[in-house]
Amino acid sequence: MIVALYFWDVKISSAPRAISHMALDRFGLARLKRKKEISFFKLLGTGKGQTFTPRDADATRWGLLVVLPKSAVDKFDNSTLINSWRGCARSEYRTLLSPIASHGLWAGADPFPITQSASWDGKVAAITRARIVPSKNLLFWRSVPPVTASLKGSPGLLAAIGIGEAPIGLQGTFSIWDNAAALRNFAYGGVAHQAAIAATSEHNWYSEELFARFAVTHERGELKAH
Repeated sequence: MIVALYFWDVKISSAPRAISHMALDRFGLARLKRKKEISFFKLLGTGKGQTFTPRDADATRWGLLVVLPKSAVDKFDNSTLINSWRGCARSEYRTLLSPIASHGLWAGADPFPITQSASWDGKVAAITRARIVPSKNLLFWRSVPPVTASLKGSPGLLAAIGIGEAPIGLQGTFSIWDNAAALRNFAYGGVAHQAAIAATSEHNWYSEELFARFAVTHERGELKAH
């Protein structure tokens, strides 16, 4: 199994069409899941990843994450669903990711079967995702800015964006790094990130959380900063 992650940039005038995709594509993807052609999927909105509040939302970039057999990637990449997105997009970024490690759950599932050795020495990607307890949203938002500031300035970071299944309560990040060492240095060496980890333990503001690390085995297009 492999993870295919797409991001599409659209004109603001095409945002209604993108929102329509977000509402309707889940039915086609659910059919593929029932037929076992894919094992997991998430349609994603994106944001600047600075505050994780609704004002971060980016109506010009949308995403799709799918877990599927490696042998099925080309067929899926040429499917009607993907080609329809291309019909309204200015540009497309796609990366193929092999999971190295994954901890936690996403919508009650453990979606990323480990397929890659931890000795991988190329580019790595990280996905963090959390379901925030509604009563803890304000507390969480106050704690985010120092972490996002330290992330943006981290050595070895190549790209980072906010991702989410909803504007409020379902928050995450997708980031790409030069190598595993750079990601580890941010995760375990950053003062702001360590403070956030301690605050998470103290305030218990997540009802569900996941952290996953991947080998970046293929990239097509460019994940541009907005």
